Amino acid sequence: MKVARIVEGHYKSVNVATDFLSLTELPKEVFDGAAYATKPPGMLAIQRRVLDAKGLHVITPEYNGSFPGVLKYFIDMLKFPESFDRKCVAFTGESAGIWGALRSTEQLIQIFQYRNAHVFAERVFIPGIVKALNADGMLIDPELNERLAKQVAGFARFAHVLSASV
Repeated sequence: MKVARIVEGHYKSVNVATDFLSLTELPKEVFDGAAYATKPPGMLAIQRRVLDAKGLHVITPEYNGSFPGVLKYFIDMLKFPESFDRKCVAFTGESAGIWGALRSTEQLIQIFQYRNAHVFAERVFIPGIVKALNADGMLIDPELNERLAKQVAGFARFAHVLSASV
C-alpha cells in the first residue's frame, strides 16, 4: 500500500482525483461461494466505483511468480465484460526480488487485454521493495520516483483522451 500512496500523491500533483481501493476493503461476504451468483451490497458498491472510473492504475506485488490470488478473485467478481471493456489501465509492479513484479504485471496485462482494456504501455517495476522505501514509506531512489511521476502524468493524459473519445 505504500507504493499506492506514492502513486496517489503523484496523481494529486497533476490535479487528477483518485479513488483509492485496497483489496483489504473487500467485504467478507464476497468470499462466500454464493457471492458469485448474488453479489453482496458491498461488492456492488465497489463494482460501481470500477465502472465509473475513467481509468484504473493497478499496483501489484509479485507472489510466487504471479500476482496475489485475491486480485484474481476480485477481477472474477467484477461484471464481465463491461468492468474493463475499453477501460484505460496502467500497471506498477513491486517485488522483493530483482525483477520488480515483471511476471505478475505481464500476466495481469493478458487478463485485462482479454477483457478489452486499453493498456497503457509505460509500466514501472520496483525491485527490492523492502530496501527501496525509507522509514517514512517514500522511495529512496529519486530516479525511480521520477519514473512513477512520469508514468502517472502519461497515464492521466492517456485516460483523459481515450475516455473522451469513447
